[in-house]
Formats: sequence, C-alpha cells, structure tokens
Amino acid sequence: MNYTEINVLEEIELDNPVFIEALPGLGHVGKLAADHIIDELGATKFAEIYSPTFPPQVVVKDEGIIENMYNELYYLKDVGEDELDLIILVGNTQALSPEGQYLVCKDTLDFVCNYGIDRIYTLGGMVTSPQPVENPKVFGAATCEANVELLKEADIEMRSNDGGIVGASGLFLGLGIRRGIEGSCLMGETPGYFIDAEAAEALLNKLALLLNFEINTDKLDERAEETRQMIAKAQQMEQDLINKANAGNADDLRYIG
Repeated sequence: MNYTEINVLEEIELDNPVFIEALPGLGHVGKLAADHIIDELGATKFAEIYSPTFPPQVVVKDEGIIENMYNELYYLKDVGEDELDLIILVGNTQALSPEGQYLVCKDTLDFVCNYGIDRIYTLGGMVTSPQPVENPKVFGAATCEANVELLKEADIEMRSNDGGIVGASGLFLGLGIRRGIEGSCLMGETPGYFIDAEAAEALLNKLALLLNFEINTDKLDERAEETRQMIAKAQQMEQDLINKANAGNADDLRYIG
C-alpha cells in the first residue's frame, strides 16, 4: 500500500451534508464528542480509510482482539430541526508525518466532496492550563467573518494570534478554503493529558447549538464524574505524600536541634 485506501462499505446518497472531523487529539475531546454523536444518534459506518502514513502497528483491544490503525466515515440523515445530513470522520490515529497528514486529509476531502459537503466543522482540544478546569470553555476559529459571528453568537470564545491549529483539524479547514468550502474549528478547554469527557460535553453542546439538534449527554456526564473522582483521588494521594514528607522534615529538624 503506497497510497490512501478508502474502502466503501455502503453506497449512500446525501443532501449537501455537513462534514465533521474528530480524529484523536488533545484530551481526545473531539473524538469523544463525535463518538457520542455516533452512538447516541445511531450513525452508520459507510467507509474505512487506511494509509501507509499511519503508525506501523495494530491496537490490542479487549480480550486480545486486534484492530488496525484506520479512520472511519459515518453518516446521519435528517438530523435536528434543520434536517441536516452529516458525515463524521473518526478513527484511532492520525498520520505520523507532515507529508502523511497532507496526503490523507486531501484524499479524504476529495472523497467526501463527492457527496456535496457544504460546511466543515473540525473538533479538538485546546490546552490553557496543566490543571483540570471546572466548566471548560469552548474556543473557536473560522475560515470567514460570517462563521466567526456565528461562533460568537453561540458564546464561543475566539482564538486570536496565539498559534496554529495542528494536524487534521487545521488541515481540513485550510484545504477546504482552497475549494471554496467554509468551515470552523471548535476546541474544548482541557489539560490534554487524560480523556476529557467534561470538555467533550461542553464542545458537543456548542456543536448541537450551531447545527440545531438535541442530544442526550448523560453518558458523558457519568464519564466526566468518574474522571473528576479519579483526579480528586490522585490529588489527595499527592497531598498526603507532601504532608508526610513535610512531617518527616519537621521530625528531623527537632531531632537535630
């Protein structure tokens, strides 16, 4: 395999679908949000994407089952009050090299453009602090002023002059601009070092507002609470170690004195 291979599993017809990219990134924020849409709204997988630019490995899942490194395309029809069709890109990897990123994003965009996509939303995470954030914000960037205004109306805080958007989330928008396809990137605020369901929920709520559909987020709530408890436990263990170390130092000082 020396090129991007797209295996079509089902021939479909869609009406000017919105394309949503949510490959793994910081805190898996975008991927977790998109996976929740797929599970909650019952999206159907219609294509798989393989590339020699993906990591040279396989993933070992539950009970020793092996999974390839690949991307997947799902579709939904008549979503929300505006009855939108959606194409959602998820997967377990991105390409390893800059050249690979361009190749896979271009070939994937070529493919989904055959279905007449008219907008792109890319989903990801944004690190603002190394510490967990209560009530994470959602940040945004867009390809045109009209989309910037739409994001602002949804109370999404705009990024400005603070670096780039790396990987697929940036490339799909940049390549889309060259084709005359408008788009936006939504980024959930996250420390980035754990799977952040709370940031994913915040991101999903904004996307649902922008695309005018409703979705139950109870499962994300449960996962976020589990993560909060895990972090609180880790912080308590760290504090206990600090307290013991300080107590030991105090005992040493009394002994020496």
